[in-house]
Amino acid sequence: MELLSCRNIMFIFLTVLILTAEASESESESEESSIISRFQQYLKIDTAQPSPRYKEAAEFLISEGKRLSLESQSIEFVEGKPLVVLKWEGTNPHLPSILLYSHTDVVPSEHSKWTHHPFSAHLDSQGRIFARGSQDMKCVGMQYLEALRRLRAQNFRPLRSIYLAFAPDEEIGGHDGAEKLAQSEIFQRMNVGVVLDEGLASPDAHYRAFYAERSPWWLVIKAVGAPGHGSKLYDNSAMENLLKSIEAIRRFRASQFDLIKAGFKAEGEVVSVNMVFLKAGTPSPTGFVMNLQPSEAEAGFDIRVPPTADTESLERRIAEEWAPSSRNMSFSLGQFKQKASTRNKSGKPLLTKTDSSNPWWNLLENAVEMAGGKLGKPEVFPAATDSRYFRDLGLPAIGFSPMANTPLLLHDHNEFLHKDEYLKGIEIYESIIKAYASFNDHGRRDGASKDEL
Repeated sequence: MELLSCRNIMFIFLTVLILTAEASESESESEESSIISRFQQYLKIDTAQPSPRYKEAAEFLISEGKRLSLESQSIEFVEGKPLVVLKWEGTNPHLPSILLYSHTDVVPSEHSKWTHHPFSAHLDSQGRIFARGSQDMKCVGMQYLEALRRLRAQNFRPLRSIYLAFAPDEEIGGHDGAEKLAQSEIFQRMNVGVVLDEGLASPDAHYRAFYAERSPWWLVIKAVGAPGHGSKLYDNSAMENLLKSIEAIRRFRASQFDLIKAGFKAEGEVVSVNMVFLKAGTPSPTGFVMNLQPSEAEAGFDIRVPPTADTESLERRIAEEWAPSSRNMSFSLGQFKQKASTRNKSGKPLLTKTDSSNPWWNLLENAVEMAGGKLGKPEVFPAATDSRYFRDLGLPAIGFSPMANTPLLLHDHNEFLHKDEYLKGIEIYESIIKAYASFNDHGRRDGASKDEL
């Protein structure tokens, strides 16, 4: 009887263990499903330029913030373009705060070239979530919120105040969003000490982190010349002059690209130049007049300049080699459609330190490792982000989107993010936010200014 009793007890014990494990697994699956569902809800809101549904996105984000008992406000620096700010006040609100920044708009899509509709947030059998914004950068905004949800559940109390900002118009320059926020009294009152913004997906197991970015110089060169018959050969026609400039630019572009191919520099460390339009010819009802050489020709170029580049030398090259007045080129430096600075208001390069003088970078690296990840080599972001508006104030800003083992598909057809990478990214942010919010220092070493970070 004693043996039977022991067997019964053991059977009951094992049964309880199995039922408990099954219940825990079921609860975990339910939580994962809810997390993915919230991500899909955000992705389904069509915030594509040029007609983003900002109001719907703002209402969704404020609703999510209220569920987490966060303070919330919607700010319109420009009518119809809400910027949502959520706040979790720290126990020592006098310390510089943490800004978790993201943008709500996305680029347009060619729907017919997608396997699934870009705003369906389709989850396929392989676990891939297809949507415009799945990488750039609605994933990050929702990962911030999910990380805070986990920290709330753990009864975590941040030492520093944590702000989340969801801004409009990054994809068209950020002038009515991040730029106006950075210049506002509201931002001054936030007392921000560090900014986290978007990064890029990594094709390997390392996460990518960015300490600077290339500034956009959008340039239009215009050539003029005497018109003439299509059969006539003569010097200094508009097309001839423009083609000479295009060839000079092509040689420069090749020299920069060779540095990347040889492994001497990363993409973000060189000056990139790409021709984006060519405009010339005399229109006719059937196309263009074929026996007339035009008197004007234009070409547009997207130039990206790293903060370490010699900008004065580049400007001389443009004025003297690419568009010299001696070749009837009407170019002048004032003809830049956009020319972003590579220096902050103090005249220093727009970059964030990655050495021991910047505690935020070290905290990021350690937090990622604690969550089971690993950072790659610090990089210069090859394009422009809203981080530049915060770096311009001398603030440390780090570009980081936790997407490892993921093809880079921002602005591409069939943009997707695997659900496992999305969920892992939440763990990464949970670790980072906890480290940042618990950092008991004013955010810079004794005697260091913001500019030095």
